[in-house]
Amino acid sequence: MKIIKLIFIATLLFSFSNANSNSSSKVLEPLSKTKFRIIDKDKGIVQDVDLKGQEFIVVSVREPGSDGRFYAVDRDGIVWWTGIITSGADDYKTPSGIYTVLRKKRHYMSKKYPDEDGVNNMDFAIFFTNQGHALHMGSVNWMSHGCIHIAPKDIPVIYNWAKIGETKVVITRKSYMPFAKDDLIKFGFR
Repeated sequence: MKIIKLIFIATLLFSFSNANSNSSSKVLEPLSKTKFRIIDKDKGIVQDVDLKGQEFIVVSVREPGSDGRFYAVDRDGIVWWTGIITSGADDYKTPSGIYTVLRKKRHYMSKKYPDEDGVNNMDFAIFFTNQGHALHMGSVNWMSHGCIHIAPKDIPVIYNWAKIGETKVVITRKSYMPFAKDDLIKFGFR
């Protein structure tokens, strides 16, 4: 029994350290409105990706050096919508990377972190990882368990626009505002 407990604890520690190293080993840096550099520090790989001609949502997580905002970018590379977000708290960091929208659920209750009151706590969910990370309606006043909380006034617009299997979700820990600012001013955002 003692050996089983030790194996279990070792497995938990290994899983926890792996989860943390995977999420922080990738750096995603915006180079322009549609170009991004992915740096995988563990593998020593640098890759430039151009999303020109694709619809995508850039999420600049709420951390120092980032914007704490999402940006919707259309196929022409025009940033047409933005809003405030919150992202994963220190122990639940949202993973950096470029993902594809996997599925959407208009009404959804988290299986891992259900609301005690039985109220759906992930409405307008746009899932982008198989681990359950999603953009969804939530309070922009507190951090999440790894998802991206978007304000109730903004999430229906993004939910209806995003397409399963097509729209990309770009998670970065860098500022995207320098590339978005001119478009947003044209659309009346201040």
